[in-house]
Amino acid sequence: MFNPSKEKTYMPVQDANVRNKNFDEVSLGYDCNSAINEANRCLNCKNTPCVSGCPVGVKIPDFIGKIKEGKFEEAYEIINNTNTLAAICGRVCPQENQCEKNCVRAKNGEAVAIGRLERFVADFHLNNSSDDNIKKVASKNQKVAVIGSGPAGLSCASELAKRGYQVTIFEALHLAGGVLVYGIPEFRLPKSIVQKQIDHLISLGVEIKTNVVIGKTITIEELKNTYNYKAIFIASGAGLPRFMNIENENANGVYSANEYLTRINLMKAYKETSDTPIVKANKVAVVGGGNVAMDAARCAKRMGAKEVYIIYRRSKEEMPARQEEVEHALEEGIEFKFLTNPISIGKDSNNFVNKIRCVKMKLGEPDASNRRSPIVIENSEFDIEVDCVIMAIGTSPNPLIRNSLSDLKVEKWGGIIVDEETNATSIESIYAGGDAVTGSATVILAMGAGKKAADSIDKYLSLKK
Repeated sequence: MFNPSKEKTYMPVQDANVRNKNFDEVSLGYDCNSAINEANRCLNCKNTPCVSGCPVGVKIPDFIGKIKEGKFEEAYEIINNTNTLAAICGRVCPQENQCEKNCVRAKNGEAVAIGRLERFVADFHLNNSSDDNIKKVASKNQKVAVIGSGPAGLSCASELAKRGYQVTIFEALHLAGGVLVYGIPEFRLPKSIVQKQIDHLISLGVEIKTNVVIGKTITIEELKNTYNYKAIFIASGAGLPRFMNIENENANGVYSANEYLTRINLMKAYKETSDTPIVKANKVAVVGGGNVAMDAARCAKRMGAKEVYIIYRRSKEEMPARQEEVEHALEEGIEFKFLTNPISIGKDSNNFVNKIRCVKMKLGEPDASNRRSPIVIENSEFDIEVDCVIMAIGTSPNPLIRNSLSDLKVEKWGGIIVDEETNATSIESIYAGGDAVTGSATVILAMGAGKKAADSIDKYLSLKK
């Protein structure tokens, strides 16, 4: 039965004053009735504009149609044909800028909650099915190496394994998952969900080797010549943090968002039993306006900080962070300092942060990214008393792999140059995708790159037989 409501079906969340003191998942998800009710808002448009907004081409009206019928497992199978990380994407993808942006219902109300429905279907499958009956395809007896176990690497590995390739993922850290485990907090993406997706990959026959730093532990030449990998996909991400190069940025208590989030998310610094130290700050300034800045600020609040500031040089309208994350941060007591930019950091006699000096900004004409350029307002300096500063102003690809391959062509800023149609690099049999190519981007775009690279590797190796 069609649901004419102009608003999305409500999805319950933890109370803001409760959740800002714990790391449990904020959004609690739909139950069966709520999912069916929301699915009934879908118009099942013939031209499927929502699908064109999905980087991996999920057949959205088809899986929503199965939800309407209560056939949740069939809905999952439809999603899984094109998206093997549905439980993750349903939680962290910016649907409002992709599939939901193109939803016809959004022209007169709110879009269908495609992301929430994807999450519901994936969670239903994970909670009610097992991988015991997975049928493995016949092996092609060709080995493919995937460097990095983030979304691009996991997506590529899954696609290749389903086609019979012998896939090995090499991960530098001690735990697989890449940015999904070290970058995104537990309250947005429970690590148990990531682990279930990785376990599914293993059930497909994918081998995962952790604590292997390609370019140091093993070289790419060794992968090809010694270990006989016929193709390689570089999905090493963008883990090199950027800083502002302002005074006292090396003071104690200044973190990159990468380090801060890794200590909390991967090393569980929020637990009393954790061996990983982290500053227990009272007043925290987070510099930046993206999802990483929101994650860092919300983590700082949960770590016990009484005051947490987001310092962003543009206005709220220009913030690249997801609207939902901004709203959750505001609800949790994060204070936003818009049109504000740091110019220096103050420190005490023991080299510990004690303040951050800022200037006020105004917006000028749009820049290359089509956002209005921030301009400093003269004589507007002011100080904010803080004992911790977290820089969340972006990352670049780690130079280790590109420095170990002299023939690998890269951009001036470090991104690997690839063919847009195939994701092939300048070296035969080596492909790349995800943040290692684009710089820091979204999970779903990285997955799309992994899928494209898998198609290209399959075609390449099929011709090499």
